[in-house]
Amino acid sequence: MPALLVSVRFHDGRYHGMGDWPPSPARLFQALVAGAARGQTLPDEVVTALTWLERLAAPFITAPSAVAGRSFRNFVPNNDLDAVGGDPVRTAEIRTPKTIRPYLFSPDVPLIYAWSFEDGADAERHARTICRIAEELYQLGRGVDMAWATGETLADQAEVEAQLRAHGGVRWRPNNGGDGKTLLCPHPGSLASLTERFNKTRGRFKRIGQGRRASLLFAQAPKPKFKPVRYNSPSTLLLFEIRKGGAFAPRPLDRIGALTEAIRDSAAERLKSSAWRAADPKREACIEKTFIGRDAVEADKARRIRITPLPSIGHAQVERSIRRVLVTIPPDCPIAAGDIAWTVSGLAIGSDRETGEIIELVPAADRTMLDHYGVEEAAPTRLWRTVTPAALPERAARRRIDPHRMYEEAKGGGELARENAAAESAVRQALRHAGIETPAQAIRVQREPFEGKGRRAEAFARETRFAKERLWHAEVVFAQAMQGPLLIGDGRYLGLGLMAPVRRTEGIFAFAIMDGLTEQAEPLALARALRRAVMARVQQKIRPETLPAFFTGHATDGTPLRSGGHEHLAFVFDAPRRRLLIVAPHILGRRDVSRLERERHLPLLDHALEDFRELRAGPAGKLILAPMAIGSDDPLFTPSQTWGSVTPYRVTRHLKRNDAVAALAADLLAEFLRAGFPRPRIEISDVFGQRGLGLFGRAQLTFRTVVAGPLILGRDRHLGGGLFAVAG
Repeated sequence: MPALLVSVRFHDGRYHGMGDWPPSPARLFQALVAGAARGQTLPDEVVTALTWLERLAAPFITAPSAVAGRSFRNFVPNNDLDAVGGDPVRTAEIRTPKTIRPYLFSPDVPLIYAWSFEDGADAERHARTICRIAEELYQLGRGVDMAWATGETLADQAEVEAQLRAHGGVRWRPNNGGDGKTLLCPHPGSLASLTERFNKTRGRFKRIGQGRRASLLFAQAPKPKFKPVRYNSPSTLLLFEIRKGGAFAPRPLDRIGALTEAIRDSAAERLKSSAWRAADPKREACIEKTFIGRDAVEADKARRIRITPLPSIGHAQVERSIRRVLVTIPPDCPIAAGDIAWTVSGLAIGSDRETGEIIELVPAADRTMLDHYGVEEAAPTRLWRTVTPAALPERAARRRIDPHRMYEEAKGGGELARENAAAESAVRQALRHAGIETPAQAIRVQREPFEGKGRRAEAFARETRFAKERLWHAEVVFAQAMQGPLLIGDGRYLGLGLMAPVRRTEGIFAFAIMDGLTEQAEPLALARALRRAVMARVQQKIRPETLPAFFTGHATDGTPLRSGGHEHLAFVFDAPRRRLLIVAPHILGRRDVSRLERERHLPLLDHALEDFRELRAGPAGKLILAPMAIGSDDPLFTPSQTWGSVTPYRVTRHLKRNDAVAALAADLLAEFLRAGFPRPRIEISDVFGQRGLGLFGRAQLTFRTVVAGPLILGRDRHLGGGLFAVAG
């Protein structure tokens, strides 16, 4: 598709218009109308061209990098002369302050608006007319914002992309209703509304009455009609690989701070010695602020680049070493993305001690690794966990214990709870400081990593300015799904506080029990309390409809489902890990999810559990819950050859045998084979009976090959009975 480009240049590098930067397309449209007007009228050709322009989709915008200048106040009349008896001499008595805060930028860099349009003779003629109108533009913003413009048409989008890329400024894209800054854009009817406002403004004073009773009636002119459009200006993401002689040169995970500093300082020195720096001596201070943050003020934080080494994640067995580096260039960065890409590409960051080979950064051809950090094409996620610990403020530091007096200085439960609460509060503050406005619904902190191959928080303190007591791993559940990259805490410019999304398996809902669990908690009774709470929450969402059997396990006549297909939810209390699980029937039955479950039941369950934070479970206590995710190395779900009982297995039918152990083993084997598992070797460790309920027992299972969980079997499986976990 061809495109129409309108480039605007300001006489001074200042913009005083109302609203945020960049100037909206609606403001440019008004400036075009003002420049093309001849007295009180617009030529017919101009009206036709502007009417065509307002029908086009919102334009792309490329703007120079700008910073907000110092605000000042002008005192102007407030249009209330009647308050001083209509005497113009007394205007000073009714002046009111008007705050003005200009945006400052380079006047050498133009502001470009790019509209795409369908090819055709009429469209080409209208585009040429707009180009001619653009040359009549004389200001954009307030009266002091003198400007001039030029227009051109390009044949296709490839030329548009090349020109916008060469511009080197901040790019703003229409976001089609997503998040971002709202800018007003022309749409059908905008020109007519401007014409109406102009005519109504000319007649806004109307004389009423005759003689001494005559008075002037003021009527406010209608506002012009424009369409609000969300614009998003994403950061530029550059991905590099750490290479040595063509092969990866992994760096240790716990040295991420030192590695980040080495890359940052080397890149800054390389850019300082380049022709880009030589062209303007003032650019050295810009490099210091942009790369290192030295002498930076609050306004410079949003313009600072971020260098983030990325540990390898995505599989439970992968070694968490660093093989790639992500460079995030914010949209307002004063250094062009191309210059930063040149600076980092091929940058030497060390050498191999044995071979002497140079270790350098090479642009990555494969960017799929970014999916593991929720970047670019990855789906937004609500649950995030730190891969490297976050450096929290001093008030969130743990009390240090002398290693030689660990018994004497041991912390009690109350002190541990206070430390965790202070850290959770500090995480919320860290989210705000990182510019993350989406509220956190639940936060969990700990010193241990969330993945088996990770490192404890203390290990990252070496060669950093942060005490180990300030480092915490954190898990955050956001109110809305988020996209990466996410870094939080005081060390986010050193690679600390790097977070990764946790993809929840469809059909498994897990909640950590944060507080309130009593010693009298009995697994089946607690699972029943969870079942009742879930059914009540779902019923509240669909009232007055009847609860489907998916949630209740009962037919419409109230009788239990006996199809044998396990078509309803299972509710599990995992006592060793202090958590509650809700498992969908397709997970339990190891089958594909049905269309009804995917489109109706599971979304309804997810909606009902959005704010599920408390469970009153009778003798088990008043439980405080927090959503959590199931990791790839979870002992209930990870593949393994050996499994052991977590909750007692209840036989489905008591075979008439003299030996209770043999009866239990036979029933358990039959259940495994019926569920499609391979034949295990079964070792019964405990057998007991309960009057009126039947035979129970615990077992150790060994398979010839690895088997993935969950393993929940037996007559009580829908209430968490017969639960197995990885043994050893």
